[in-house]
Amino acid sequence: MRALVAEGFRVDTAADGPRGIELARSGGYELVVLDLLLPGLDGFSVLRTIMEHRPDQRVLVLSAISDVESRVRCLELGAADYLSKPFALAELVARVRARLRQPAAPATDRYLRVGPVSLDMVRRTADAGAGPVSLTEREFEVLQHLMSAGGEVCSRQRLLAEVWRLSFDTASNVVDVYIRRLRSKLGEDVIETVRNVGYRLNVP
Repeated sequence: MRALVAEGFRVDTAADGPRGIELARSGGYELVVLDLLLPGLDGFSVLRTIMEHRPDQRVLVLSAISDVESRVRCLELGAADYLSKPFALAELVARVRARLRQPAAPATDRYLRVGPVSLDMVRRTADAGAGPVSLTEREFEVLQHLMSAGGEVCSRQRLLAEVWRLSFDTASNVVDVYIRRLRSKLGEDVIETVRNVGYRLNVP
């Protein structure tokens, strides 16, 4: 983490998984940088616990584990990004800056409303009529893309490219996993499946 300190970031470190969870749950961190290979508790469990308690927490995973299954698993758990070791320090700094480069939405643009769904761009919550629910960063981005399409179909390939911005095999079901999560929070009828194409918001 010396590279981040050298770039002017304020950094706290945890030597093991339980301490990492303790720090993350205390709040106040714009970004958590998480290694999967931790003593005390594996990184997957740490990530799951963090997202359960702070679903809006941005998490960047760093790991020597570079297989597609692990990357997909982390993204499904709510990680915002995944960087495999070895990596250039310049790339790490660039990814951290990219994840933090999210200016506050102007007051007039705080809410995005399409059909029955209202998306709070500041609190990152969604309401489909039953009250606001918290969204993870990735859930928020998927729903925002569907709402921005205004009822038009978003293909899986488009969502993978625009939301994940990573080179994924289109056979991955990560998009379907997040659609299921959104449906469980907002209602089964909010998002419609267009067979063999993708998904769209169910706009009357």
